Amino acid sequence: MPSFAALPDDTSPATAYSAPASFSIKSWAEEDRPREKLLAKGRAALSDAELMAILLGSGTAKLSAVDVAKLILQAVENDLNALAKLSVKELMRHKGIGEAKAITIVAALELGRRRKEVAASQRTVITCSTDIYNTIRPNLQDLPHEEFWVVLLNRANVVMRKQPVSTGGVAGTVADPKLIFKHALEQLASSIILVHNHPSGNRNPSAADIALTRKLKEAGQFLDLPILDHLIYTDLGYYSFADEGML
Repeated sequence: MPSFAALPDDTSPATAYSAPASFSIKSWAEEDRPREKLLAKGRAALSDAELMAILLGSGTAKLSAVDVAKLILQAVENDLNALAKLSVKELMRHKGIGEAKAITIVAALELGRRRKEVAASQRTVITCSTDIYNTIRPNLQDLPHEEFWVVLLNRANVVMRKQPVSTGGVAGTVADPKLIFKHALEQLASSIILVHNHPSGNRNPSAADIALTRKLKEAGQFLDLPILDHLIYTDLGYYSFADEGML
């Protein structure tokens, strides 16, 4: 990502100036201004940069809010999923983005992620590994670190609960078998699906992943709580132990 000097928010007293008319959105035709365009034509008519400009509210002395938004999007190759992974500090490296504007962008993208999570929380029946991936995606998408989750199912393979077990660093996380089965027993689950993410994007299981899966499978057989699958999640796909004959 290009490195930019961070500037304070344009709302601070030290930067309270009016942009030259040639760069100000106010000088545009009314139908081209993002807010007015949304009111007149609907939200679907706006580009990603125009929607971001509404969040930003203002630009810099030489750039309109739309121009600032375009530069940020260009830095992530216009990938909203990549944008969602940026922290407040990373966003503040862009000209015209102070802490308040960076927080606004992060908050808006988090609301979008939570909307997906709410939609996924409706009655979900797991029939294949793709169902698991789609169910857990709202919880693991865009994470820069590893997390270990369990998906608890009833006898009809309906999702009863998605439960985080542990959080780790970029390279790994530790899952406690006692804690995993404690959650399952408390919820009276009939079966368990294991899920953890690889922020690197590498879908292949490590030796530790394979050893843990075998250990949990054996414990589940003893407790009559079968492990149906272990999914390694990445934003671009997954690895299923069940699909690969590893269970």
